[in-house]
Amino acid sequence: MRGKVSYLAGKAAEESVARHYDKTGHAIAARRWRGLGGEIDLVVRKGGELIFVEVKQSRSFEQAAWRVTERQMRRIYTAASEFLAGEPQGELTPSRFDVALVDGHGRIDILENAYAA
Repeated sequence: MRGKVSYLAGKAAEESVARHYDKTGHAIAARRWRGLGGEIDLVVRKGGELIFVEVKQSRSFEQAAWRVTERQMRRIYTAASEFLAGEPQGELTPSRFDVALVDGHGRIDILENAYAA
């Protein structure tokens, strides 16, 4: 039962984050997009820019942030590269990687350009 609860909590967090981006003038281009390299929770468009969003949900923002691993970031980069291959400008398409943290109260904290360290 615990696995199903986690799955449903993750889906609800993704939906909340999608609504957040939508309310701020972004368009959802894809949900749970899967390429050979892995899955991207949300792909969002704002003008000509693509935003690849990893959603992490936990009791606190800090706990959620700790759940983003280096291995996972590499998989998301690979999947994003696949997604960009289908864009008219390919990998020259302006893009960034956000991490959306969702705490146990449903609050959202977006870390824009989170992988640019």
